[in-house]
Amino acid sequence: MHDSEEFTRFWRATFEEADAAPLDVRLTEQDTALAGATAYDLSFAGAHGHRIAAWLILPGGAEAGPMPCVVRFPGYGEGRGHVLDSVLWPALGYATLVVDARGQGGSGGRAGSTADPVGLTHPQVPGFTTRGILDPATYYYRDVYVDAVRAVAAAAEHPAVDASRIATAGCSQGGQLALAAAVLSPRVAAALVESPFLAALPDLPRVPDRQPYRELLRFAEFYPELAARASRTLGLFDVAELAAHGRCPALFSVAGQDQRCLPETGYATHTRYPAPKRLLTWPRAEHAAPNTPLRLAEAEFLADVFSEAAPHATAFWQEGHHG
Repeated sequence: MHDSEEFTRFWRATFEEADAAPLDVRLTEQDTALAGATAYDLSFAGAHGHRIAAWLILPGGAEAGPMPCVVRFPGYGEGRGHVLDSVLWPALGYATLVVDARGQGGSGGRAGSTADPVGLTHPQVPGFTTRGILDPATYYYRDVYVDAVRAVAAAAEHPAVDASRIATAGCSQGGQLALAAAVLSPRVAAALVESPFLAALPDLPRVPDRQPYRELLRFAEFYPELAARASRTLGLFDVAELAAHGRCPALFSVAGQDQRCLPETGYATHTRYPAPKRLLTWPRAEHAAPNTPLRLAEAEFLADVFSEAAPHATAFWQEGHHG
């Protein structure tokens, strides 16, 4: 556990370093089968200046003026996939930015296009959750959180996007990143947080024996002398800890039969979130199960949030807010 001043100092230093580098957004229009929408291969400079790939999909009518945008993040192991995987929000009239998680891709048939050039600094369990875990400055999710915040900034730069109406969205790791970006970026006006990963973490030996938590469990088994040090790093990235600094309206969703991102971790994250919020619980749902009622609720939630002018917000690390 970290005290609030240490927590704020870490994230302030992280983003002061990241913000010193240009965003360098690059766009290439794609020839796709989409009717009434335009897709772009978009990339931007993420943490350390590394190129992060995304799809930007603009529905018809973009020429009429700036529109709201949903920035969507992938589940663990997934990439941005194909543009046809991401037509829900454009069909509802929202611009959509679908962002890679560095180094990931292929799970669920969704390929990624973003490498992770950062070298390994110590032994790790195969996967991403223990990469660089002995030092917060080298931890994998430090770079991924920076990438997520800069993805929101990249969306805000596009002239077709209303920079005051940007939402983040995702499930599992995607829910983790949607919440992290919503707390760490001052540009996010709403967050859709479904079954967030890396939330309300217990001691490492007690995390669920399910992927990707299993990687943390195995690390604690193989390197018990390093488990406390790893847990201290994780405390800075636990989105239940970040949630205490939330500023924008958020819709949380919890699956009652989730054996991976356990329901109690989603409830704890929601409880700590101080800004306007809603909680949806699906008692019989399992992890990342298709859920049409949830999509309808998300659409209604965003329509309500975006119908009102969003006040300017400041991320906690910008103002030294301690919660």
